[in-house]
Amino acid sequence: MRTLHTVLAAALSAAALAACTSVAPTGPAADRSVAITILHTNDHHGRFWQNSDGEYGMAARKTVVDAIRAEVAAAGGYSLLLDGGDVNTGVPESDLQNAVPDFKGMNLLGYDAMAVGNHEFDKPAAVLAMQRQLAAFPLLSANIYRDGQRAFDAYKLFNLGGVRVAVMGLTTEDTRKMGNPDYMRGLEFRSPIAEAATLVPALRRQADVVIAATHMGHYADGQHGNNAPGDVEMARTVTGLDLVVGGHTQNPACMKAENVLDTTYVPGTPCSPDRQNGTWIVQAHEWGKYVGRADFQYRNGQFTLVKYALIPINLKKPATGSGARTTYTAPIAEDPAMLALLRPYQEFGQRQLLVDVGRTDARLEGDRSVVRRKATDLGQLIGQSMLDQTGADFAVLNAGGIRDALPAGAITYKDILQVLPFGGTLATVDLTKDEVLAYLQVAVGMQTGAGSLPHLRGVQPVMDGKTVVQARVQGALLQPDRTYKMVINHFMGVGGDGYPVLTSHPGYVNTGYVDSEALRAYIAAHSPLQTAQFAPPAGVNCRNFRCE
Repeated sequence: MRTLHTVLAAALSAAALAACTSVAPTGPAADRSVAITILHTNDHHGRFWQNSDGEYGMAARKTVVDAIRAEVAAAGGYSLLLDGGDVNTGVPESDLQNAVPDFKGMNLLGYDAMAVGNHEFDKPAAVLAMQRQLAAFPLLSANIYRDGQRAFDAYKLFNLGGVRVAVMGLTTEDTRKMGNPDYMRGLEFRSPIAEAATLVPALRRQADVVIAATHMGHYADGQHGNNAPGDVEMARTVTGLDLVVGGHTQNPACMKAENVLDTTYVPGTPCSPDRQNGTWIVQAHEWGKYVGRADFQYRNGQFTLVKYALIPINLKKPATGSGARTTYTAPIAEDPAMLALLRPYQEFGQRQLLVDVGRTDARLEGDRSVVRRKATDLGQLIGQSMLDQTGADFAVLNAGGIRDALPAGAITYKDILQVLPFGGTLATVDLTKDEVLAYLQVAVGMQTGAGSLPHLRGVQPVMDGKTVVQARVQGALLQPDRTYKMVINHFMGVGGDGYPVLTSHPGYVNTGYVDSEALRAYIAAHSPLQTAQFAPPAGVNCRNFRCE
């Protein structure tokens, strides 16, 4: 097995040994039933501790998982705990500590395997190597290659009461455009569907049940837009998968009807998982908000779903009036051992983060469902901080870089890092008029709803139908006899989110300034902020700037 990087050698060796699981050469005897429960989570994104409302957190999750395991074992059954990837990035306490508390918490929870998510590549290869060494379970991906060899274990085999279960990992091929290419040099992200089409028949010759732990996304009825195909498309294409435990799209995969997603799913109510081509598809929203529980029975070659549920982890109903928020289901106590493990990491993070930086007169919008569909005041604020830090003429920011809102009132360093958690650096590039127009043409063509959607500060495209024919920079039309300094994040500069690669442009400079530090400095210098100053300019919220 080749390595991700020379520092990965030890981690890869350990993973290879862990994958050598001994299983029986044949399955269970005829007419014997074996109960198997698959527990699953996905898109943890650093939420090792409960939030300020007491929701989710790994300590309450452990209480639920332990209780289910005990129940299943007492009834003579077997269980696996799987994850759909993206442990990294999202909460400052975790980000500052390279997700060490999260992987240690997963070890204590007893995870059996996880898919490699795109956010596992948010930091340098040495960090991923450390995480792989720390994890007491394999990180699986069959479709990530280096030098023609798989960079991760493709699958792991388990023997559950004589039933041979293969768990295969798959990672979205969009990782290449969504992650920082500097951290993925030399890696090849092949089509996970093509890889599964080859691997599943081989696995069926040595396993009775085949499960895919994926980080590909659940797109209802296969409508994946500009994103790479996901779990539905794979299940329709690849025969022989019994179950897909998914992640990436961060939604509960609960269906109202065939191919119709229940977009208003209420925690604690019944959830009907998707089924395509005989394959069940499950996904447990995000952040450990739920533990998914799929109870199966294996008998005479048939793997039958008996019941399914999403178990909310202390999720609370919206506040009504002045009353306190209450949980949808019975409150779940936090496991003492998990609390003891994680509390030092939480306290360390709090000491670093709970420092006031400034104030704002109102909330600045950074919710994922909003910033990926239209320009917002927070996008404008971040863009302005980029301009102030670099002296550029205009800024372009991908919506996927904005991960949270800024609250009204006091703003802490933690708040800023929740908005900009990736530690990305700012890059500037000097462009001619034609180059500006060409770049903006790409930007305005990005899909609404995707992380690539642009937020612009200091520049407004002038459209003729779908074509950018001119632009105003700081209110003045572009002139052919001068250059303009654009600031973006380096992630975009190296081609992230499908933007043009600019690193070879003679005017490109990676400044080394960290985006969160630029925002922190701007807020401190201009506090208290007046949010009205950052209202998006008129016309910016026309769909992708294509105004009717």
